[in-house]
Amino acid sequence: MYKKFYGFSDKPFNTSPDPRFFYSSSRHTEVLSGLWYAIEERKGFVVIMGDIGAGKTTVCRTLMSKLPKNTKVALITNTHLTPRELIAEVLEEFDIEARSGSKQKLLSAFNHFLIQQLEADVNVVLIIDEAQNLSAKTLEEIRMLSNLETEREKLIQIILLGQPQLKSKLQEPRLEQFRQRIAFSYFIEPLNKQDSADYIRHRLQVVGCEEPRLIFTDEAIDMIYQHTRGTPRLINLFCDSALLTGFVENSKPITTRIINEVARERSLDHRPQHTEKVPHDAAGQANHAPVAITEDIKTDAVTTGDR
Repeated sequence: MYKKFYGFSDKPFNTSPDPRFFYSSSRHTEVLSGLWYAIEERKGFVVIMGDIGAGKTTVCRTLMSKLPKNTKVALITNTHLTPRELIAEVLEEFDIEARSGSKQKLLSAFNHFLIQQLEADVNVVLIIDEAQNLSAKTLEEIRMLSNLETEREKLIQIILLGQPQLKSKLQEPRLEQFRQRIAFSYFIEPLNKQDSADYIRHRLQVVGCEEPRLIFTDEAIDMIYQHTRGTPRLINLFCDSALLTGFVENSKPITTRIINEVARERSLDHRPQHTEKVPHDAAGQANHAPVAITEDIKTDAVTTGDR
């Protein structure tokens, strides 16, 4: 609706995980490099966690767009599944015909498929989104999938994306063997104030805006950060609403007046903060860095794109 008014080639703040809008920084490079390394070196499991709207899916969509042609990727988004249903879903995503019969028959068909791909020098990657919804029994079944390997390398690389509840689930004693299979674990933090501003300007530039400050004043961007606390999805929703309001009012650039109006309309729970706060955990303790699932798991904090 407002693209022509602002001179955009596309809507800059859609909430879909479009790799074109991926905001890159040194930390983005770090997490993508870690995922790339885990896949190329056939390391097995990688876990990515973050709050709702932090950008987990966008990170993986960007990864998928950059993987070489000799990589087959399946993305599972429905995680309210029994172990057998999950295996059947995996087979369907990889276009494997055997989707009926016993669980053992399905696993046998999948193992045959993986061996064929290895012989053809094809790397197989399974990405499971919303993994916090998986039951412990289904997670254990996923671990069993990782047992499909040769003497030298894994036949399948598995990436789990989930909200912070996934960490608590993986800490259950019965998932000890699962935890030991995790090669890398990353927790995606919200964007800081500077990254939030650069993120907004980056998305505007992607749709052809050469002077982002002519669209949002610096003060308006600061206020957006204060209301959203750096959560990419909230930034997108806030900016999109602000652009629509500016279009309706025939007003450019977007000022703090419009941001205040959008805030009232959205009735966000987050109130403006004039200083950045250190994230706290559920117990109210300062959380300066993510804690690894186990002491043996490397965990890094990263910032991300829009979802």
